[in-house]
Amino acid sequence: MRVCVIGTGYVGLVTGVCLAHIGHHVICVDNNEEKVKLMKSGQSPIYEPGLSELMQASTQAGRLEFTADLAAGVEHGEILFIAVGTPPMPTGESDTRYVEAVARGIGNHLNGGFKVIVNKSTVPIGSGDWVRMIVLDGVAERQKALVGAGGVSDDVITQVAADFEVVSNPEFLREGSAVYDTFNPDRIVLGSNSPKAIAMMKELYTPIVERQHAEDKAAAPVPVVVTDISSAEMVKYAANAFLATKISFINEVANICDRVGADVTQVAKGIGLDSRIGSKFLQAGIGWGGSCFPKDVSALVHTADDYGYDATLLKAAVSVNHRQRLMAVEKLQQELKILKGKTVGLLGLTFKPDTDDMRDAPALNLIEQLNRLGAKVKAYDPIVSQTGMRHGLTGVLVETDPERLADCCDALVVVTDWQQFLKLDFPKMASLMNNPVIIDGRNFLDREIVERAGFRYVGIGR
Repeated sequence: MRVCVIGTGYVGLVTGVCLAHIGHHVICVDNNEEKVKLMKSGQSPIYEPGLSELMQASTQAGRLEFTADLAAGVEHGEILFIAVGTPPMPTGESDTRYVEAVARGIGNHLNGGFKVIVNKSTVPIGSGDWVRMIVLDGVAERQKALVGAGGVSDDVITQVAADFEVVSNPEFLREGSAVYDTFNPDRIVLGSNSPKAIAMMKELYTPIVERQHAEDKAAAPVPVVVTDISSAEMVKYAANAFLATKISFINEVANICDRVGADVTQVAKGIGLDSRIGSKFLQAGIGWGGSCFPKDVSALVHTADDYGYDATLLKAAVSVNHRQRLMAVEKLQQELKILKGKTVGLLGLTFKPDTDDMRDAPALNLIEQLNRLGAKVKAYDPIVSQTGMRHGLTGVLVETDPERLADCCDALVVVTDWQQFLKLDFPKMASLMNNPVIIDGRNFLDREIVERAGFRYVGIGR
């Protein structure tokens, strides 16, 4: 099938590359000329395991193209994905100006032939009808210009309006495993009242549904959930809000464990074996962050407020998370007492492993608070240190290796649970420190190994 993906962030680029890999002809559109030039050269603008290799293979095979020309993308695609960012505004609601601009641009360039316009961006509930309205506004603008120039008659807009449908197809990709998640999804959600549009989307996803590119090709077909548009949009928000709440819950339990002498890792194992609960997202630590959970929970709370409902539980989950981010500072104060004049090293900067994403990362809050308390802050991150990326990082010295990080530190804090951190030379690092204390903000390290190396180990809820 012919596909156009508009926006080449995490969602757009991974979607476009993976659809090209399974055999579709994909054009990815981005208005950033430099980014397009980079992608045309075979380089990915984001760090995501496995993405660059698939991207280069599909480009060489002629199934994947990149352009800044929206008109060319719209003309090419029978299915048009809107995959631009919807960042949070100070009020908590989503900023949909980029979605609006793309929808209007699609309308400006529709030339006939049935199109499926897919909301892949995480948009507020009810955006399906809104996107349709904006596309029609774009069609009207183009029609007005053509009529004024003597090009077409007034009935063109009616014809074009009947030739597209809007579908909600939320993404459930995890940064760091987005390629895997695309080929091995738990479900595919399609929201539309158009049988024709749903049939085209099912055809698009057939290779994935049939697990032709899955890790376990013998597994049962991927469930396809067909709903109305608003329900599909709500599925995305509800899923992320539930997972965020589950993490906040176990962090609340961890804080109680700290006070009564229980070990939250054993508690999590005990309750996770309950089939009604499950073990995933029961890892206590210093809170959730990134590009999805904070934004989506805030947006759902804002939507509830708009419709006169006080989402008390979701607001509590956000409040617990804000407090949890500073738990490492509290632990440092218990160990070092006065932090002013002390040097603290952060192991990890990104909000999760296997990504270079710093959006709403807990590390940023730690750096800010430690600076405020007069501490010197150093950090080592496998990706940030390697790439030299420093955008948005102030008040921290980024070191090039773990030993340089440990040198003359009074304490270390595990902020991101990178697998590489399990194999650090802990004895050497302990010998380089002023005070070998490690705060494991993810309950990730092997306590016995770390203590045997000479560290005092402090976990969360342990």
